[in-house]
Amino acid sequence: EQALQILNDTLEQRVGERARQLEASYRIGRESERSFRLLVEAVTEYAIYMLDPQGYVVKWNPGAERLKGYTESEIVGRHFSCFYTAEDRATGVPAQVLASAVTTGRYEGEGWRVRKDGSRFWANVTLHAIRDPLGQLLGFSKVTRDLTEQRAAEEQLRQAQKMEAIGQLTGGVAHDFNNLLTVIGGNLE
Repeated sequence: EQALQILNDTLEQRVGERARQLEASYRIGRESERSFRLLVEAVTEYAIYMLDPQGYVVKWNPGAERLKGYTESEIVGRHFSCFYTAEDRATGVPAQVLASAVTTGRYEGEGWRVRKDGSRFWANVTLHAIRDPLGQLLGFSKVTRDLTEQRAAEEQLRQAQKMEAIGQLTGGVAHDFNNLLTVIGGNLE
């Protein structure tokens, strides 16, 4: 009976020690999750959100609200295909994006996306498959960046380069034409 009592006390000590270790781990995990949540919520230049394995929005950051126009309560539970143009939805682009991320673990691309108000913007999109340690698909993380202004600036640069090339071409043609006219004028004299 005394040996059982000693064994019981030892077991209680071990259980208490393990409980303290688990509580410390849980506290660290909660703090880590809180820090990560604060980090994601502080990012407002990018839309960062989570999708379930079928492509429905489950998490939404303030950057996504700013960029896409939907509040968290308006968008959570809706399929992410609502951000694609009607043309892209008709050709199955959202399903292809999910399939690519499932197969390769990641999808990255650019294209037109649609805001809540119906306006379009040029976006860079990265979608990562999230899996548990056994490889089971848990969902996707999605980051969207608005590149509309950058794309417009690049287009203006291309137009300026075209105009410069045309100017150089016309200047060269005019110079050559002037040389020909000089020869013709000289021969006429």
